[in-house]
Amino acid sequence: MHREKLAVCIISGGMDSALAATLARKEGYEIVAVHFNYGQRTERKELECFRAIADDLEATERYEIDLPFFAQIGASALTDPSLEVPVDGIEPGVPITYVPFRNGIFLSIAAAIAEKHGAKRLVIGVVEEDSSGYPDCRASYIEAMERAIDLGTRETTRLAIEMPLVQMTKAQIVSRAIEEGVRLEHTWSCYQDEEQACGVCDSCRLRLAGFAAAGVVDPVVYRKKRGAQRSAVTSTH
Repeated sequence: MHREKLAVCIISGGMDSALAATLARKEGYEIVAVHFNYGQRTERKELECFRAIADDLEATERYEIDLPFFAQIGASALTDPSLEVPVDGIEPGVPITYVPFRNGIFLSIAAAIAEKHGAKRLVIGVVEEDSSGYPDCRASYIEAMERAIDLGTRETTRLAIEMPLVQMTKAQIVSRAIEEGVRLEHTWSCYQDEEQACGVCDSCRLRLAGFAAAGVVDPVVYRKKRGAQRSAVTSTH
């Protein structure tokens, strides 16, 4: 398959990547959906959400890539069960939920898939709002990866990495997702629970803050939604 209007989209199962892929679909791109199982605590739920999102996007092809070595490496509360996921708010610096070079590895694999299919666009839902904690969510980093991938692929590949949400706030992402018809009930953000979102981890707090600021009710069920929403809003100021 070699089509000009083909976009390889990294889809975690969260609302950011779901919206980023939806925007590509709206522009007329056929979607090659790529998901990574890397031993994260909510791997089963994220995979379930990825499959639902891929269905919503009518993805042309899907890749579910297993990366078990992240659990072997450890060093992240997302992949190492001996480390606790923080629930006391976002701390300065790189948090313990950072997975070493995760986006770099994801982009490299997705680039290989894009080159196979002759795709000219690779889409990732990174947001600068997260970059103070995660160095691999910064626009400058993604731009550097685009240059490196260009040097390491065929001259005819010319792959552009798109990050349409990079300057958006979580509230803007929520509002735009609703505007674009993203089924937010098919997305998952919680770092530590699969049955009910905990409502207190960093990712739940950011998501709840976004919904609160947008004045919209999150369709996801939270174990501690009300208290978490107040804390999330406070943590963003």
